[in-house]
Amino acid sequence: MPSVLPTPDEYAALAPRPGSPVWRAFNDVRLLSTSGYATLLQVAYPTVGHGVHEYSSFLKDPWGRLLRTLDYVHGTIYGGPEMAGRLGARVRGMHKGIRGTTPDGKRYNAMEPEAFAWVHATLALAIVEGHRVFAREMRDDEKQAFLDEWLRVGRFIGVREQDLPARWPEFEAYCERVIVEKLRWTPAVPEVLATFRGRKPPNVPGLPRALWRLVHAPLSLQLRITTFGLLPQEVRERLDLPFSRTDALLFRTLSALSRTSRPFIRGPLASFGPRYVRWRRRELARGDVAGGSARRRDSAPAAA
Repeated sequence: MPSVLPTPDEYAALAPRPGSPVWRAFNDVRLLSTSGYATLLQVAYPTVGHGVHEYSSFLKDPWGRLLRTLDYVHGTIYGGPEMAGRLGARVRGMHKGIRGTTPDGKRYNAMEPEAFAWVHATLALAIVEGHRVFAREMRDDEKQAFLDEWLRVGRFIGVREQDLPARWPEFEAYCERVIVEKLRWTPAVPEVLATFRGRKPPNVPGLPRALWRLVHAPLSLQLRITTFGLLPQEVRERLDLPFSRTDALLFRTLSALSRTSRPFIRGPLASFGPRYVRWRRRELARGDVAGGSARRRDSAPAAA
């Protein structure tokens, strides 16, 4: 069977370039507020959720897994064509052994094209929604230009041309259809929610524990409110996620404050992606990216 991954000769044509729609869309630091939203959309998809539950390290190392997810996304966008090709191939390879059976007897395999496509789609949906809620809503032509390039980026992990709609209205309808028809509670949902409450500090050089104790509670609250607030009400109800009137008011307040902060989003705050790649250059060089280890939780740990 021929590979669905691009050849090195194709990397340059697929990778985002400075100032391109994808480059700009991911670059605003305010868009980090969409990370929990995208993650819950992903793990509520049965194949993804059961694979994460059986093979991932959310509970053992939630912050490390988050950083590795950011490594993949930002390394692919801002690391240049060669890094994008290397990271994409590694992510694809790490999922080859992730398969199993759900409690109701249905078999799943992480290599299902629909699962790869859905994860890639959630990142686009999160960015467009994030700009609408936390920054500036993208125009229709901006959404289309962003999607055009994001579909090319998907080639790095084997998302094929036919796996996702190519026009934004149809793409948005596809996302709405998956949310209504496919998403449900999986064992990975409470594991992701537990990371919102986790008190263990991230393994970030130079982060004093005293500072982490000070910022942990407000950061956890902000992550929960923005994540639950972005989710459609029907998804919150299906996943049994509490969201009170006070929570809704706080979400609207945080969103408004974020939008009005635009004049202050300058320098590193407006150029988050390239700076992140420079900060994580050693980990990216090692290929520490998101994904399962292709070993179940009750198996021996995989080598780093």
